[in-house]
Amino acid sequence: MDSFKVVIQLPLTGKEVPGWDERHEDQPTNDNDTLKIRYKLELEALASAPGSVDLVEVAPGDPGKLINSAHDAHAVLVSWGVFIDSAIIDQLKNCIILAVGSVGTDMVDVEAATEAGIVVTNTPDVFIEETADHTMMLLLAAGRRMRAIDSLVRNGSWKKGRPILATLPRIWGQTLGIVGFGNIGRAVARRAKGFGLNIIAHDPYVSELKLTSEGVTPSSMEEVLRQSDYLSLHPPLNNQTKEMMSTQEFLMMKKSAVFINCSRGGVVDEEALIKALATGEIAAAGLDVLKDEPPSINNPLLQMENVVLSPHAASATTRMRPAGRRRAAQEVALALQGRWPMSAVNPTVLPRTSLERWQPFPMDRGPNR
Repeated sequence: MDSFKVVIQLPLTGKEVPGWDERHEDQPTNDNDTLKIRYKLELEALASAPGSVDLVEVAPGDPGKLINSAHDAHAVLVSWGVFIDSAIIDQLKNCIILAVGSVGTDMVDVEAATEAGIVVTNTPDVFIEETADHTMMLLLAAGRRMRAIDSLVRNGSWKKGRPILATLPRIWGQTLGIVGFGNIGRAVARRAKGFGLNIIAHDPYVSELKLTSEGVTPSSMEEVLRQSDYLSLHPPLNNQTKEMMSTQEFLMMKKSAVFINCSRGGVVDEEALIKALATGEIAAAGLDVLKDEPPSINNPLLQMENVVLSPHAASATTRMRPAGRRRAAQEVALALQGRWPMSAVNPTVLPRTSLERWQPFPMDRGPNR
């Protein structure tokens, strides 16, 4: 093919999406010189496509404009702003790939894309270390009640901090339960070992052999809930994991347990979490993600002394946006070359496409492996 059309969604501003770079003005452009500057990283990756690439920028938050621009596109670089639902996917008649520049793909109806024969990719190997670091930060901060004792120091109550910490067990020797043992879950486990934590994990997509090879005890979901002193969530958000943590799950946990979530807010029933924290069903929480982002100022979590919060920023470092943008565009380049991409979240669709297998990527891997 002589040329390919690639649509890229203009990101929402950083104020609207926590942790997002505010790189642009609000309006898209069709000026080639401006596009070359804005999307230098993407265009470098797309240079390996077997033909010229026509990059088209689309305004955020407008499904109609996205359909108008992408109905004949060969690829879409997906950003926040428009949920790529079945109605949009039905209009993407030439689309080969929807490439998401993050680990989570909850801005795409993956099932609808699979039915339409479109590959959906993510970037599971880009933000691993950053997110694992942030998870451990929240674990330590929530576990040691940093919000409460920081407030005491700032309010002149220096002597009240030690008695609070004296009621808590030391972290060494406690049990960390990990739900979702993909790249990030494994990176968290490696870090947690250095703090002397015993690690158990549950992931229906990962073999027991893989878990034990990482020095982790395979466990059922119920065992993880009941045995964990610290529980850290790392599953993708999909129909199977939506609100997987709800009232019954929190009731199974220890009253002394600390809950950590650096995955997606949608995997938690937030009302149930608030109730569990308020009634003492669990002791504390460290949260990087919430149901609504940004949250309402009336969200009770914002007022709780036993909750440490961050603004969906676990992956944020100086390399975050450049690495994610480059990696997503590399996946598009592979698809335009007629090859399987490296990180399809719906790998079962690949044999139904015209793309050719070029590396032995397993077909039975779970999401984000």
